[in-house]
Amino acid sequence: MIEDDVLRFEHLLSTARSVRRNLDFDRPIDRDDLFACIDVAVQAPTGLIGEGWRFLVVTDPTRKAAIAELYSEILVELMQERGLPLKASHQALIARLHEIPCMIFVCAEGEPPPTTSGQVGFYGSILPAAWSLMLALRGRGIGTTWTSLLTARADAVAGILGIPDGVTQTVMLPAAYTLNAVLKPAQRASAETVTFWDAWGASQPSRKVPGDE
Repeated sequence: MIEDDVLRFEHLLSTARSVRRNLDFDRPIDRDDLFACIDVAVQAPTGLIGEGWRFLVVTDPTRKAAIAELYSEILVELMQERGLPLKASHQALIARLHEIPCMIFVCAEGEPPPTTSGQVGFYGSILPAAWSLMLALRGRGIGTTWTSLLTARADAVAGILGIPDGVTQTVMLPAAYTLNAVLKPAQRASAETVTFWDAWGASQPSRKVPGDE
């Protein structure tokens, strides 16, 4: 039974994909689902900011349209600077972002310190909550994608949403119930190829194969 629970838990973690298509744009997100997911998010580990996390849920069509236009501008500019074309999944997202049932902004009260260690501590106290929120949404059949581009125009976002000074914006999760979305583990490098042992670059023991002594 415990092994089954572990496998289900690991499946949830490994299939928390960015979902930009196969979304139900016509079905509002149930408010109880949102509050339940945020209740999970605020159980995340924290440090420097304490419980200074704040979640701004945007459902107003006018505000969503303004945010969507801003997001599209930033993404197009970024891809042009990098000399890269927009991915089809990105095109699908920006084409209908204004129709997304809700946008969830994960914010932190306060501002990051100027030092690297201070910034690590600051963002390390809010981003785990954002990730827990994304996983909780995934568990309730709600697709989303981790977006941070809007921080490039934080002042404009603050103006649209009335976010006061002294509040740091981190990620925005556009959320909608999924429609026949097939979420599966991605093709990624194995643990052996990205893990060092005791010192940087040092080889590591291979994992045990069933039957090995």
